[in-house]
Amino acid sequence: MSDFEAIYQQYGKIVYSFLLSLSHEETLAEELTQETMFRAIMNIDSFRGDCRISVWLCQIAKNLYFEWAKKSKKLVPIDSETDHFDSGKDMTQELIDKDTAHKILTFLHGLDEPYKEVFSLHALGEVPLNQISRLFGKSDSWARVTYYRAKAMIISKLEEDENGKN
Repeated sequence: MSDFEAIYQQYGKIVYSFLLSLSHEETLAEELTQETMFRAIMNIDSFRGDCRISVWLCQIAKNLYFEWAKKSKKLVPIDSETDHFDSGKDMTQELIDKDTAHKILTFLHGLDEPYKEVFSLHALGEVPLNQISRLFGKSDSWARVTYYRAKAMIISKLEEDENGKN
């Protein structure tokens, strides 16, 4: 049991932060972090060791989040009331930033795989591209190209949306 505690102590915050970036709900992120660790312990034999444990745990966490989203019919969290810090920006700028973030998440949700997953892991989960490449069993350049293509698609959609308003 001490091995489990050590894994939880070392990787719990990483998994929690990743889940919080996906869900934007502290309670949900905590619950899914616990479930992630439970599933990891129950399935430790399936860990092949070809990536870091943190990548493996984030993959489990991502799958759990998508399972939760599918069951609850929630695809992208819209509620941003979990923003607990005062950024010092004026209210107008904060609303613009929140609107832009919502648009990015909406466009991200519309991307095909593997673009959506690679972008989410790297941009939201802060998983390094070389770890993502190992997770997918692909080259480092594949992960870089996939990430930058996803980013370009989202930027293009944002520009289209902005030009549509003008």
